[in-house]
Amino acid sequence: MTEEHGDGRTAEERPLCLVTGATGYIGGRLVPELLDAGFRVRCLARSQEKLRDHDWADRAEAARGDVTDRDSVRAALRGADVAFYLVHALGSGPDFERTDREAARTFAEEAGKAGVRRIVYLGGLTPSGVPVRDLSPHLRSRAEVGEVFLAGPVPAAVLRAAVVIGSGSASFEMLRYLTERLPVMVTPSWVGTRVQPIAVRDVLRCLVGAARMPDDVNRAFDIGGPDVLTYEGMMHRYARVARLPKRLVLRVPMLTPGLSSLWIGLVTPVPRGLARPLAESLRHEVVCREHDIARYVPDGPGAPLGFDEALRLALRRIGEADVATRWSSAATPGAPSDPLPTDPDWSGGSLRTDVRTRAVDAPPEELWRVIEGIGGEHGWYSFPLAWAVRGWIDLLAGGVGPRRGRRDAERLRVGDALDFWRVEEIEPGRMLRLRAEMRLPGPAWLEMRAEPDGEGRSRYHQRALFHPHGLAGHLYWAAVSPFHAVVFGGMSRNIARTAERAAARPDT
Repeated sequence: MTEEHGDGRTAEERPLCLVTGATGYIGGRLVPELLDAGFRVRCLARSQEKLRDHDWADRAEAARGDVTDRDSVRAALRGADVAFYLVHALGSGPDFERTDREAARTFAEEAGKAGVRRIVYLGGLTPSGVPVRDLSPHLRSRAEVGEVFLAGPVPAAVLRAAVVIGSGSASFEMLRYLTERLPVMVTPSWVGTRVQPIAVRDVLRCLVGAARMPDDVNRAFDIGGPDVLTYEGMMHRYARVARLPKRLVLRVPMLTPGLSSLWIGLVTPVPRGLARPLAESLRHEVVCREHDIARYVPDGPGAPLGFDEALRLALRRIGEADVATRWSSAATPGAPSDPLPTDPDWSGGSLRTDVRTRAVDAPPEELWRVIEGIGGEHGWYSFPLAWAVRGWIDLLAGGVGPRRGRRDAERLRVGDALDFWRVEEIEPGRMLRLRAEMRLPGPAWLEMRAEPDGEGRSRYHQRALFHPHGLAGHLYWAAVSPFHAVVFGGMSRNIARTAERAAARPDT
């Protein structure tokens, strides 16, 4: 029996989209949007293992290859109606511009031979009146690739965007870390350059819409949000949305792009290989000259999103119940602006962790009994004085204080107060996650797990997480981390020992 979909077409009748760069920032978010829009999707990737980390992996076809390899490009394009080109060398190697041009030509030629109906390319927004030769190498290469596709045998839609706002975007992460970590900034003059940022969900909306453009459309489109800001303005707006104190920005003219990238590397975890081309590009004013994309991809209610709303979406999980899980490898996004498991380790904001794991000579149910009984009269199994002092400091600062006890001596449920913690999530017999309600410069969690080891014993997993809010948060973590070996190390050790002693008693 042939499977039918909601529109009455079988899977074989649906147009096939080839997505290159599916393991990247935009590509990994585009695939599910295309699938939900009724397309079939094939992903061209050098590493198919990375594709498996996505929750859409079993809904898309995988093809191994690289855009620089003509044979693999030819095989991947076979049967495709639309081809998305979402790869860019971004300054990797001295000849990256030539590599980008040659790969684009190969892709365009093979797409023509395969009968592809349309190529969709996401490039960079370029400044008005500046010759291509005078652009930064990063923007120049993107412009040249767009020209290759527009001159090729297949109609192309070349979308040109500036700063993309969404967790995981390299340009957004640079903005995030600079603003959060530096209340006072000595900055290059390019922070005064005007930029027209765009929310990642609007980028994806335009990309999906471009796949449906009429066959006679072969042109470039500028895409951007409704706000035109300087980079300094974006940092101030970020601070306001993130509820950080107002940032003081001092500009100095002598910071070259090379020095700027070194400065960015010192302050942020963004790799210098990415920071340099981004910094070089920011010397150009990048503002949309037209909004013709709306003729083919209507904006619709609330679109495109304003800068502040795009920021709120990118930051929306900070402080919510599932923040503690979103950095785990099992996390999946609820919206395009959320992090993906395949995003770089340096993206998604800072999360400080203290992780402890111990083998426990006791069955999991005995270990769980100790975990669920924590706090109140049982205490926290390590350095009672330190816990008490921390609680009294919190009380003096106007917080909840050291001892609210617990509702029930043996059982916990979601929402229970537990001293200066709150039960955020509980999986009976397996996992307890507490959210700190003490006054801290950022949200914090404590997670405890009991897992069987397959031999009648168990393993105890303990994870403390802290999301620093601004510079104060980073300084706080630096101040308390030397004590973690005593506090959290002792806690994991004593919880394990308590469970072992209970299991060894004859009456248990």
